[in-house]
Amino acid sequence: MTNMTIRVTNEISLDEREIDESFVRSSGPGGQNVNKLSTAVQLRFDVRGSPSLPNDVAIRLMRLAGKRLTKDGVLVIVAQNHRTQERNRAEALARLVALIQQAAVRPVPRRATRPTRASKEKRLEGKKVRSNIKGLRRSKPVLD
Repeated sequence: MTNMTIRVTNEISLDEREIDESFVRSSGPGGQNVNKLSTAVQLRFDVRGSPSLPNDVAIRLMRLAGKRLTKDGVLVIVAQNHRTQERNRAEALARLVALIQQAAVRPVPRRATRPTRASKEKRLEGKKVRSNIKGLRRSKPVLD
């Protein structure tokens, strides 16, 4: 049996053995099939223990995963939208790959900038106008 690799980005490829799939009964569409067949897929991927993911990508992936991440650092994706096991498997895998691709993008660091003189003057002018409007509401108007 050959082990397959799943290409995520140019730099990241996952070994198929890192992904654990289990099949459970679905609550989605399927009529009587829902009661008889286990078509829903529960995909589990150990983010913390994966040798394929660089550390920074793993950290971003854990942050992105939110509630889908267990305390042990295992990402759980459940797919049950389709009637067949194959389509649910493909959807779960596609969602995992999309999540890792999203985590692989490095955020652009914010560079602090200073407000321009024109923006400061515009802000102060706006404050004067508001002050004047509120001043007109008083019993004795206050003028500049």
